[in-house]
This record gives sequence, C-alpha cells and structure tokens, in this order.
Amino acid sequence: MANQNFPIIFERSKEGRVSYNLPELDIPAFHLEEEFADVYVRKTAPELPEVSELDIMRHYIGLSNRNYGVDSGFYPLGSCTMKYNPKINEDVARLDGFSHIHPYQDTRTIQGAMEMLYDLQISLQEITGMHEVSLQPAAGAQGEWASLMMIKAFHEANGDFHRTKVIVPDSAHGTNPASAAVAGFEAVTVKTNENGLVDIEDLKRVVGEDTAALMLTNPNTLGLFETEILKMAEIVHGVGGKLYYDGANLNAIMGYTRPGDMGFDAVHLNLHKTFTGPHGGGGPGSGPVGVTKELAPFLPKPVIVKNNGLYEFDYNRPQSIGRVKMYYGNFGINLRAYTYIRTMGAEGLKKVSEYAVLNANYMMRKLEKEYDLPYTQHCKHEFVLSGRKQKKLGVRTKDIAKRLLDFKYHPPTVYFPLNVEEAIMIEPTETESKETLDGFIDAMLTIAEEAKSNPETVQQAPYHTIVKRMDEATAARKPVLRYHKN
Repeated sequence: MANQNFPIIFERSKEGRVSYNLPELDIPAFHLEEEFADVYVRKTAPELPEVSELDIMRHYIGLSNRNYGVDSGFYPLGSCTMKYNPKINEDVARLDGFSHIHPYQDTRTIQGAMEMLYDLQISLQEITGMHEVSLQPAAGAQGEWASLMMIKAFHEANGDFHRTKVIVPDSAHGTNPASAAVAGFEAVTVKTNENGLVDIEDLKRVVGEDTAALMLTNPNTLGLFETEILKMAEIVHGVGGKLYYDGANLNAIMGYTRPGDMGFDAVHLNLHKTFTGPHGGGGPGSGPVGVTKELAPFLPKPVIVKNNGLYEFDYNRPQSIGRVKMYYGNFGINLRAYTYIRTMGAEGLKKVSEYAVLNANYMMRKLEKEYDLPYTQHCKHEFVLSGRKQKKLGVRTKDIAKRLLDFKYHPPTVYFPLNVEEAIMIEPTETESKETLDGFIDAMLTIAEEAKSNPETVQQAPYHTIVKRMDEATAARKPVLRYHKN
C-alpha cells in the first residue's frame, strides 16, 4: 500500500493531464515494412502516468527530500570512505570540452581529454609507487580481478602453471576471495592475531610453491596498520608469489607511505572513494590498477601513451590480459579524481590522510568506554567497535544502527568484519567537522545509555523515519516488483 502522504506517480495520474508536448514532426515519416513492424512496433500505447509538469516536479523533489547522501548528512560507513565531493569537480566534469566528446572520436580531436587521462595516470603512479597505471577497470572489484589476472598471466608466462592459490586474511573484504575465485584461483585464509594483524607464523604456514599472490589492504579492514608488511612481502616473494594491494583504505596513508614502498606488485585504487567521485547507490565507480615494471606488459589494453607530442592509444601489447571495460574506464569519475588531485596538491593529499586518521582516533577514544573496543591500539582512518555489552542487555548492533536513524545519521557498517562479534565499523573521513563528529558521538552515547535504562526503545527503532523497520534480508533475497496498472 502506498504511503498516503506520498502517492506513487501512477496514483497521481489523472486522465487527460499533460506535462510536455513534443514539437510537430518536420521530416517525412518512415514506416517499417510489415514483416519488421510486427516484431518491433508496439500494438498498444505504453501505460504511462498522465500528470502535469507540477505533479512531476513535486513527485521527484519529494523523492529527493526522502533520500540520504553525503551532501545531506554524515555518512560514517566504514570501509567505504563516503566523503564530500567538492563541487568544483562537478563544474569541471560539465565543461563542454569534456562532456560533449565521444569515446570513439579520433584521438587527434580530443587531445585535451587524452592529456588529462595521461596526467592522471602519472599522478597515480607517484601516489602508489607503481611503475605504470591503467585507468580502465570500472570499480574496485574489477580492479582486484584485473590485478589477479595480470599476476596469473605473469606466472603462466614464466611457466608457473602450478600457482593456483591466493592468500586472503580472515578480516578481508568479501570481494577479495570472490575476485580470486573468478580469476580461477583457490582462496586460502591466513589468520589474524590477537592484535588484529596478519599472523606471521600462520602466513609462513600457508605460503608455498603453489602461492600465486597475497591479497592485502594496509591499513587493514580493522583500520590497523600492518607493521610487519615488509616481512610479509619478503615471505611471499621468497616463494615466488606476488603481493596485491587492495586500495580501499588508501585514504589513511597518502603522503606518508605507498604500496610500492611496502613491497606490493599490483594495486587497485577506488577513485570514487579516496579521490571524491560520488558513489552512492552502488556507483558509478572507477578502479584503476597500478603495477610494477615486471607486470606492466600484462596491463589491460589499450594503454595511453605519448608519442612525438601526441597522446594516443597503444594496442600493441601482445602479453596484455585484454580489454576489461568498454572505451577507457569511467571517464567522468576519472576526471573528477584528476580535478581533486590537482586542487589538493601533494601537501593537501597528505593533510587528507592526517585529518582522516585524527578524526577516527578522536571518535574511537570518545566511544571506547561505552562500547567494546576489540583492538586498543591507535587506528588509522577507521575503527571497529563491538556491541557485545549491549547484546547482553538485549540490544543488538542492528538495533543500534536503526536507532541512529532517529538522530538523522546514516548508520555505520555493521556486522563486518566478520571476525568481530556485533561489529560496528565507523569511518568519519577527513571532510567532517569536529561539531559533526561530536553530534554523532553524543547520539551513540545516548543509545548506549538507552540500552541500559530502556532497551525496548532501541529494539523498536526507528520511530521518526518515512518507513519503519524493514526486513532487509527478505527484501534482498526476494525482491518484489510492483506494477501499478492505471
């Protein structure tokens, strides 16, 4: 049943209302031959709502007012880096010279766009410490897969067809073992120790002559820096394996260290995270990959190169894993990232990481008394709490997340990582003010107090949202498409 205060567009429909009239056809009409018309021409008109222009405007403005995004409020979604997208990025992305070109144009007619992409590659090479970068992958998971495919191609080019296993920490993103499987590898788990870091002795146990790669992000998914990363690189390289860097958490280290300096051979970046492309609702994304000189021949093709002062696509890459996306990546997000890097500069990007780490540690220390803190050392850009105390009172992490909606905050990531009971994963990012952080902290402390004094208040939340508590599991597994016939 529709919300009585907000009817769906078909319920606004009234016969005879029109919002827009197309101009009269000023070219001769073309009629398909009968044999094609039977297949391609509708027999009846589409059942569209009949509404006025005012109805349409109020409908979509009403929907936007019920939406939530970084521009409208704090979005502490752990492991997602939901930070503000500066509007200068949008201005540049809308310049005619960028927005009115076609990906199949002759590259001689779009040298400005080609130069931008080339310069972005150079910037990302410097930020990551990699030898060469491709902007082609569409998002993080595809960047993971492309990196593993390059590592696989490298091993096979050297006759190492027996390297069938990829090592993944038990705290890793779920996309890591999934990408390994899609690339044709078997995922092998390495344990996390009591400090939330990779267990070095367990790593030594699982590596071997069949190891193709270790997948790792640093800082890791618990928001902790892997202090023994050089030793890990030595162990994996010692058996002939490669190191892949999941760039999801790059926001914590820019200007201080680089994946290449840690011993990684391949890296993917989330431009829509670290470099402020908007990515609410699952997209759009951009997941460039960077590699060492050893892996560069296997990069996706074409590769942007500069020859005699001209920028062009190089398809002459016989060892390439091939094209992984149509055209050359997500141009609009790449352009926004380029704008962000140029406006911030090297020192600005370093400050980004400083404030991201400062904000996370500030919040963590303010909340550690009322919520369990599984790992007590300083965190990087994000941290993980546990709702174990509240669970003993009958209040689950899910209840805390729902109650936060009443305080007009988007909940943090919950029940992830999987190795933390009742996990609450918070990433404030560097773009939020102290006042915003304090407001969220106060809400979390208030909910912790409610869990003690009146747990039912939290268990039944939310109370002040358009839609009350939903069954997300059923909605995800059994989606219902409602069709309204006018």
